[in-house]
Amino acid sequence: MFTGLVEDVGTIERLSRTDAGLELRVRCGYDDLADGESVSVAGVCLTVREHGKGFFTTAAMVTTLAVTTVGEWAVGRRVNLERALRAGDRLGGHFVQGHVDAVARVTRSESVEDTMLVELAVPPELSDLMVPRGSIAVDGVSLTISALPAPDMVQVSLIEFTRNHTTLGTLRAGDAVNVEADVIAKHVKRHVAHQKEGEPWRAGPGA
Repeated sequence: MFTGLVEDVGTIERLSRTDAGLELRVRCGYDDLADGESVSVAGVCLTVREHGKGFFTTAAMVTTLAVTTVGEWAVGRRVNLERALRAGDRLGGHFVQGHVDAVARVTRSESVEDTMLVELAVPPELSDLMVPRGSIAVDGVSLTISALPAPDMVQVSLIEFTRNHTTLGTLRAGDAVNVEADVIAKHVKRHVAHQKEGEPWRAGPGA
């Protein structure tokens, strides 16, 4: 679990494709990572395999490559990084799982006064999860939805701090980003769908 508040911007130093997916080495500012811990890399929850002073290695499975932008990454790409939330930490953003729902495309990127407006085309299946002033994670960054300018379209506003401390400040029309909808909205949508069908909601096994 993450909060969507980026701690560091890392750089892809090395990547290699395998039958299982993609192996990556990421240059970062962390010196105290532990093997096996989770790190959000551009919004994708990945596991640290090896680590050292200022770097860690990780891997993305074929399934992950199919639903995220990871498969498009190249050496030199900058990525937003966040370590997992610890019990007792401040929750400054919103609950982010690092489970990307879809890849969205930037359709507009424009500076307006002291903010940068970015519009994203999202898949139709995510539209019902988007509400004005609701939460969305874009490449691992917790953002507030400022408007829904058109069907299947989401607008967010980037303040100067976000532009300077994440990768989002360089977004341009046509860029692909990882998008994760608010997990609370997902559960509400599922519950309401069952109510409309006249079926009681049942928790899954082990709940």
